[in-house]
Amino acid sequence: MQKTIITVNNLFKKYGNFEAVKGISFEVYEGEIFGLLGPNGAGKTTTLEIIETLREKTGGEVIVDGINLDVSPQKIKHLIGVQLQTSGFYPGLKLVELIELFGGLYNQPVKPLELLQMVNLEDKARNKFKELSGGQKQRFSIATTLINKPRIIFLDEPTTGLDPQARRNLWDLIKDIRSKGTTVILTTHYMDEAEQLCDRIAIMDEGKIITLDSPDKMIDDLVSTGFERPKQLKAASLEDVFIALTGKDMREE
Repeated sequence: MQKTIITVNNLFKKYGNFEAVKGISFEVYEGEIFGLLGPNGAGKTTTLEIIETLREKTGGEVIVDGINLDVSPQKIKHLIGVQLQTSGFYPGLKLVELIELFGGLYNQPVKPLELLQMVNLEDKARNKFKELSGGQKQRFSIATTLINKPRIIFLDEPTTGLDPQARRNLWDLIKDIRSKGTTVILTTHYMDEAEQLCDRIAIMDEGKIITLDSPDKMIDDLVSTGFERPKQLKAASLEDVFIALTGKDMREE
């Protein structure tokens, strides 16, 4: 039986008369990649920010690894890693300097080169953040979520704006992080990304969860209704062609 690491019960968030989150409930299992999907304005970012202790809820209950958000939000902060947007880094600092800075903020001893090796950036250790490509900046951003050795990391649209090769490389990194026992919660607008990465997905719309299951089960359920795609699926996609021709292995992005 899978252990539950996050429990959300009847969560509400109101801004004046507007209900951004309308009484949602779900669980996240330890060691899974859990996707929270939905159109802009669905309430998914608000939901994650509440769990991350960054935004106050209006009602409901949030339990993270047995800790009640209302009782000990500070303890929850020690358990989680939250991906910063790339604009949150000092552009003129070297990567090792940034990691040492964050280590100080977390009051954690850090080994910058080991952390950079985990995200395949050890050769950029002495480079300034502003000198990195888009894919490298995203990998570094994920590295900073691992500084405090979190049990859970939150990734908000981690591959937006990346080329297909950088996107696939980041997928491999996320899977590798999960394989080491870390629970990953992510949002994305790329359905192929959710299908490839996520063990389970909650789809939100207008502040509510409208379905929650594995990607395969969701697809099978849709097909069982008689749904057919108007165009015959090919054995490969244009993105597969791009990756095959340009090489999927790690390279300068």
